[in-house]
Amino acid sequence: MKRLVQWLEKLLEWGGLKRDLVFLIISGAALVASILGLGRLLPLDPAWVAIVLCGVPIILEAVVGLITAFDIKADLLVSMALIASVWIGEDFAAGEVAFIMQLGALLEELTVARAREGIEKLVKMTPQTARLVENGTERQIPAQQVKVGDRLRVLPGESIPVDGVILSGETSINQAVMTGESMPVDKTVGDEVFSGTVNQFGAFEMQACRVGEDSSIQRMVRLVQSADAGKAKIVGLADRWATWVVVGALTAAGLTWLFSGEVIRAVTILVVFSPCSLVLATPTAIMAAIGNATHHGFWCGRGMPWNG
Repeated sequence: MKRLVQWLEKLLEWGGLKRDLVFLIISGAALVASILGLGRLLPLDPAWVAIVLCGVPIILEAVVGLITAFDIKADLLVSMALIASVWIGEDFAAGEVAFIMQLGALLEELTVARAREGIEKLVKMTPQTARLVENGTERQIPAQQVKVGDRLRVLPGESIPVDGVILSGETSINQAVMTGESMPVDKTVGDEVFSGTVNQFGAFEMQACRVGEDSSIQRMVRLVQSADAGKAKIVGLADRWATWVVVGALTAAGLTWLFSGEVIRAVTILVVFSPCSLVLATPTAIMAAIGNATHHGFWCGRGMPWNG
């Protein structure tokens, strides 16, 4: 059983984003053909293409989650709605539900990819060297070797290696990576400067106050890396509600079938109850926010006391 689950997981990961995009395009075309009635010319309704390409992965994910962690989530309800729709001959409804769920999943994958691009952008902005001033002489050292209290010199066009305070000189700093500001900010003696921001004009000397993993750029990278949508409290809340939605939907469908004797009404409840928006909206919104934050910049150091 364990090997079967591992094989299913590898099968679900095969192809990734490109596979999902191709499957959605083909499934969308098949659903349009079904709406236009082209299925009359074929042995099967074209909606079956969407059922197979979009629905089967959903069913497999539900099975894997149920076997490995007894995970009663939205995929289980959607899978039951798909199977029930096919059972009563509503092929188009099954294909439509599968298509919408996979479309939402694709949008989530795209927002996650965007957030990862933002992380890569931040990593590339991390300064690698610093100009250390000691006893009137200047030498370049790796930025990781800078210590709190070191005196550093930053020339025009260079990135500031660590957080600190200007000791001498005046300049303008491009802080877009931190604040999203489009215009450089003038800085003079006593002003704070932050790692990853860019010195635009004048040379200045500064005292290092926060270095290494404590610097603003490194804290921002850690913040984005740790801001996984799956770890957010609101996502856990949505998952718990999704579980109750599954239980409620199954109960309502069973009672409807019991009292009405019409299976199509029970299946309709399962389809309508499919909690696509509840499950997909929360992680998608969180990951989209992370992507926007890393692309447009955000402040992560204002108001923090300096140790220097």
